[in-house]
Amino acid sequence: MDYARYQTLAITRRGANGAVLDIQMRAANGKLPTAGHDGHRELAEIWRDIAADDTVRCAVLRGEGMGFSGGGDLGMVQDMTTDDVVRQRVWREARDLVYNIINCDKPIVSAMHGPAVGAGLVAGLLADISIASKGAKIVDGHTRLGVAAGDHAAIVWPLLCGMAKAKYHLLLCEPVSGEEAERIGLVSLAVDEADLLPRAWEIADRLAAGSQSAIRYTKYALNNWLRQAGPTFDASLALEFMGFAGADVREGVASLREKRAPNFG
Repeated sequence: MDYARYQTLAITRRGANGAVLDIQMRAANGKLPTAGHDGHRELAEIWRDIAADDTVRCAVLRGEGMGFSGGGDLGMVQDMTTDDVVRQRVWREARDLVYNIINCDKPIVSAMHGPAVGAGLVAGLLADISIASKGAKIVDGHTRLGVAAGDHAAIVWPLLCGMAKAKYHLLLCEPVSGEEAERIGLVSLAVDEADLLPRAWEIADRLAAGSQSAIRYTKYALNNWLRQAGPTFDASLALEFMGFAGADVREGVASLREKRAPNFG
């Protein structure tokens, strides 16, 4: 498998026989990984390659720099508000990102530190084992941007932390610390930041050493809960991308660029 073709993901092998694939989302700005046109596409595609690679037994996803992920690049978001071809392409990628992770037969471990937002957060919370540093800041910022909380939110948040907590955090874009995320069931584990990667790699090594058929079949069966929510997810994603053609998202983007609160009238 030619992982060298990925430009926004740094991919290396770890563990016995290189069976653990370490995937680091690159921080192009030196601070946080952000999903521009290439990054969004690559984050959706990588899980197909992992599923097809017989030498991989587990994958670890992490972020470079000051945090796990900084959300969508504002340039790409701006393009989505004005170009229907771009909007439809990113919609397909957003759909594929969720379903490719769900259908990838290899177990995925995420290691989240600092801010965790946007497309990176989609993969972080859909991972089979999600680990956050206690001080991580998990935020679904869709309604702050002026669009519906599509992406992964409707398919997984109510299942993980319950409908009441899901609505509170998704409607208000209220941040969740890693420690609180573990308490409400949004992530599997919360650990001190110094222990984040060692714990993620330890768990990945255990998964890679286990019975592959048993682990993969268990993942497949459990993910049927997510597949049952597929129509809900599809509707949420369509509503989100309908919003990218509206007026509110233009105000949302402007307010982020100008570092002010949005005025949605």
